[in-house]
This record gives sequence, C-alpha cells and structure tokens, in this order.
Amino acid sequence: MANSRFPTPFLAAAVVVLCMAGAAIAWFVLDPGFRTTEVEAAVVSTKPSDDFESRVRDYLLANPEVIMEAAQRFEEKQRLAQLAENKDTLSSRGEELFRDPQTPVGGNRLGDVTLVEFFDYNCPYCRDVASVMAEAEAADPGLRIVYKEFPILGPNSVFAAKAALASERQGKYSEFHQLMMQSSGPADEASVIAAAETAGLDIEQLRIDMKGADIQAQISRNIDLALALRINGTPGFVIGEEILRGAADLATIQSLIDKARNTAIE
Repeated sequence: MANSRFPTPFLAAAVVVLCMAGAAIAWFVLDPGFRTTEVEAAVVSTKPSDDFESRVRDYLLANPEVIMEAAQRFEEKQRLAQLAENKDTLSSRGEELFRDPQTPVGGNRLGDVTLVEFFDYNCPYCRDVASVMAEAEAADPGLRIVYKEFPILGPNSVFAAKAALASERQGKYSEFHQLMMQSSGPADEASVIAAAETAGLDIEQLRIDMKGADIQAQISRNIDLALALRINGTPGFVIGEEILRGAADLATIQSLIDKARNTAIE
C-alpha cells in the first residue's frame, strides 16, 4: 500500500536548515559580541531585517557540506530512535506477535527463527512477495512463519481474511492461503469461495465460522498490533528485532533471518 511522501533526505535537510537558523538567531541575540549599547541598538534596529538571513544564507551556500553532514546526523539519530522504539514494542507485545495461539503458523512450527507477515489478499505487493516467502521457507528448515491477517483494503479484504481464519478451523489454512495468493483477480466473495472449494473446505461450515465474534476479534487485534508497530500498509514483516515495512526481495529477507538467529528476542 503506497503512500505519497517527501523523500526523507529532503525532510531531514529542511529540518536541519530550520534548526540551524534558529540556533544562529539565538547565538546572534545571546552572544556578548553582538550586544550593543542603547545607541547601538537603535542603529541596529534601523537596519533591514533581512541582513542576518542573508548572512546565514551566504554561509550555507558557501558551505553546503554542513547541511549534508547535519542531515546525515539527523537521519542516524532518527534511525536509532526508531530502533529503540521497535525494540520496546516488540518486547512488550512479543507474546501476541510471535505466539498468539489463534494465529495461523506455517513453516517449521518449532523453528528457531520466526518471520511474521502482515498482509491483505487484495494487496498486489503481497501477492508479488508470496513467491519470495515460499522460497525463504523452502530454503530454511528452521524458519517459522506467522501469518497476520491485516485486511485494510475494504470489505472484500475483510471477507477474505475471515474466510482464511475460518479455514484454519478445518486444518486447511495453508492450502487456502496459497490459492488466494496465487489468484490474479480481486479477492471478492466469489473468488474466496472458489478458492475454499478448491482447497476442499466445507463451505457451509466455513460461512458459519466466519461469523464468529472470535474471528472479528482476532482481526481487530492484528490491526491494533500493526498500528503499534507503525505498520500502516501491506505487506509488513517482523523478523527478530527488525520491522520491515513494504515488499522485499529474497536476499533482504534471508539477511534479516540470519541476523535474527544471532539476536533473537523471542
């Protein structure tokens, strides 16, 4: 799910320039070298107000590397703060994230590394990354996969998510999930029921289970958890202490899995 935003370096540079301007103004006002007598103050007050801004502008134009250095430091500070926040959230909500007994699990259920995926069956990026997930699972016998239904793309997505969770009651979640991810059309009621029939599900029982309050409660918990992790689009992944927002290639996923094996928090 894409969001339109200014590039991070642009925002960082803008923030840095504003901060530098504020600091420069404070320096100008507070530094003893710039304090004046009443007469001098009167003279200064008659000068054009943009003199100081011009001096700051000239300095920054003459030394652009200062802006870039400050922007890089700002980005690094933001990155470290985000990592700290991620670690706190993962620690406080680790049980429901990694070990919720109601959440479908694939791969090796006793694996030493857990990969959590938040997804929506109507998300084209989730479908694209499904093959990557399959490759990662096939290549790593120690990988445990937790599937978090995160239907954020409308009523059809909610219907599909409820069907998926209900399919777990019949022991057919994996089959149903793979069929849905391989689908090329919209995940609407017709395609969901077709996939359920192909997976060998009892459709009448499926519809009954889909109406259960516990199914809706599970979806609500997933949405609340995703927002706590600042995952506001699909797909989203949690691997060890890392939160990955957006699709990724196999090399990226595998590198995070390897890292998690050395710094597991579960």
